[in-house]
Amino acid sequence: MTAETATFAVPRRRAVRRAGATRMLPGHAAMILLSLICVFPVYWMIVSSLRPANRIFEGTLWPTAPSLENYAQALQSIPMGAMLWNTVVVSASVTVIQLLTGVLAAYAFARFRFRLDWVVFGLVALTWLVPLQVVMIPNYLLVARLGLLDTVTALVLPHFAHALAIMLLTQSIRAFPKEVLEAARMDGAGHWRVLWGIIVPNLRGMIASLAILIFISTWNEYFWPLLTRTAENSVVQIGIQMFITQEGTQWGPLMAASTMASLPILIFYVVLQRQVIQSFMKSGLR
Repeated sequence: MTAETATFAVPRRRAVRRAGATRMLPGHAAMILLSLICVFPVYWMIVSSLRPANRIFEGTLWPTAPSLENYAQALQSIPMGAMLWNTVVVSASVTVIQLLTGVLAAYAFARFRFRLDWVVFGLVALTWLVPLQVVMIPNYLLVARLGLLDTVTALVLPHFAHALAIMLLTQSIRAFPKEVLEAARMDGAGHWRVLWGIIVPNLRGMIASLAILIFISTWNEYFWPLLTRTAENSVVQIGIQMFITQEGTQWGPLMAASTMASLPILIFYVVLQRQVIQSFMKSGLR
């Protein structure tokens, strides 16, 4: 390339970059607008939790007299610390158990062939379409007969396995290079070693993203804890509902409790949001 050609090439590249940036501006503006729309309810919840009781319906974007009295009242009204701890224990337990059962079932569906295996897999997939309200009463009767009402075990027991985890992990294991698995089998590795020594370490991204989805879903669970535990020993979602009474809604403490309940999961999501996005991209969910 001659000096004269290079002199003309540089402005041309700059013009192409400017044209590309100009074309991307509408898309970026729309994304920023949608992001603000999604973030605004969270911002309004936090701002409302800082408003005094006599100014709770104030329409300003920031309270004129910020106060922490709603947080103090929320902590005094419900055992927030114990409820948050119960929620963390239940969410973590369900996440670990569903990942364990999901990995084992997925390996069986992906690696073993048996008669009518596609029918069994289809039935497992269909359970994903069954809403919780349909099986809530049978699960409640089972837990009651086992004498597990008002225990953490009652919150975890009906969630030992989930079709979503089995389906996603089955597809990931089926897409795993068969040459690697056959080489491991030729070296004398059994199924247990192949699963935990080769497949699981190479599916860390999918497993981590699936763990986040399960954790967030369990954290937001409301109906099942409402049935199986007393309000004082339940999870944080039940505590938030206690501010809604027949006499009226205590909006300030309600917003304060919601903020405290949302803060751990928001931090968890922000730190690991790339894994969540990756899970949606790999699984094809919408």
